[in-house]
Amino acid sequence: MSTTLEQAREARRNIAAIAMRTPLAAGPGDGPVELYLKLENLQPIGSFKIRGAANVVARTPKERLERGLLTASAGNMAQGVAYLARRLGVSATIVAPDTAPATKIRAVERLGGRAILVPFADWWRTFETRSYPGVDATFIHAFDDPDVMAGNGTIALELMEDLPDLDAVVIPWGGGGLSCGIAAVLRELAPQVRIYAAEVETGAPLAASLAAGEPRTVDFKPSFVDGISAKMVFPAMFERARRLLDGSIVVTLDEAARAMKLVAERNRVIMEGASACAVAAALSGRAGSGKVVAIVSGGNIDLDQFARLVAG
Repeated sequence: MSTTLEQAREARRNIAAIAMRTPLAAGPGDGPVELYLKLENLQPIGSFKIRGAANVVARTPKERLERGLLTASAGNMAQGVAYLARRLGVSATIVAPDTAPATKIRAVERLGGRAILVPFADWWRTFETRSYPGVDATFIHAFDDPDVMAGNGTIALELMEDLPDLDAVVIPWGGGGLSCGIAAVLRELAPQVRIYAAEVETGAPLAASLAAGEPRTVDFKPSFVDGISAKMVFPAMFERARRLLDGSIVVTLDEAARAMKLVAERNRVIMEGASACAVAAALSGRAGSGKVVAIVSGGNIDLDQFARLVAG
């Protein structure tokens, strides 16, 4: 089941006091496209994840919230859940892969959350079981949840208000909640818009799955693109993606780093690796010409690493 326009509009009302309406900025003018940047890195936690998490909390009964919150996340949903738990005055437990960036784990801890670092397989199992041994709390799924996707779909509402004649959107693909939430709303409001996922060469399961016509597992190598690179696609998310998206554009690490540097120089914007993949994919021309929006999904990157990447 895909997010509906009415669900996104309800989510917009639900999250209005927590998530900001982010600006749409003109991006670097080089290349075959007229690029725009949707700056979700300006959210209170530096990422779009606050939208979906806030919508889940708004739609969850109080007695369930009082048990505390639990999520599995490499960093950005972790911060969203920890931020909301602090507002509610309840506990937040975060199951994160042991490859998660230290800067994101520190951010969770500053917000009062407890991070449990586990091997990748155990982290992925938490997504599948929606639970973690010994933790009795309300689980907020980072992507495969209707309320999370409806919260993400509010981005599409803002895009159509700010740039009603847009031609294409490029969205980082992690678990698929952002891509499918935005795409479902755009398919209702503007079915002519081209919608692409962006992945990175170090782990691009959606592109492989779309090519095969079924979910596939791929090789995965940790890199500075920590928010989206993965081994596999959830079957339910694959089915949504196959219906809603026009394809997946895979970029190299070098392309992502160059996009990161370009946006820092021209727009004075700090992007994390996932966002840089969307910008690189848009600038490549593979999403087509015209007015193309890249979703800058977050800006949570270690500043020393960011400095090395843009210097290189």
